[in-house]
Amino acid sequence: MPSSTTAATATTTSAATTSAASAAAPGKALRRTVWTLRVLMALFFALASALPKLLALPDATTVFDAIGAGDWFMYLTGLVELAGAVGLLLPRLAGPAATALIAFLLCAFAVQLTAMHGENAGTPFLFMVPLAVIAWNRRTETAALLRLRR
Repeated sequence: MPSSTTAATATTTSAATTSAASAAAPGKALRRTVWTLRVLMALFFALASALPKLLALPDATTVFDAIGAGDWFMYLTGLVELAGAVGLLLPRLAGPAATALIAFLLCAFAVQLTAMHGENAGTPFLFMVPLAVIAWNRRTETAALLRLRR
């Protein structure tokens, strides 16, 4: 009799562990997904967007010459993008960095519409979607950081 009781207890414990693990799995999957988005967005903003501006590559200088902003604005833009990329990798700053990059991309959208005659105007919105997911996921940390400021 004790053997069957032990087996029943082991089965119940195993089932409880399995249900707890499956309940935790969606949260873990979401954390991994958001972390992956943070890394991918940081890589994009650091390497594909900021680096050409900071190195004054011809494609970047052509765009800033077309909008008439000059080299100083190109370097400033590159630094803002690089700071946003670093912020995305820091857990405490990921939410504010994503929010700031969304605002930055809204400005890029306005520039695309006005100075660039609408060329690639939709591109900033493609990057706003994953940034919005990051900002939403990190909203608790962002709110806590804002409370520290008061």
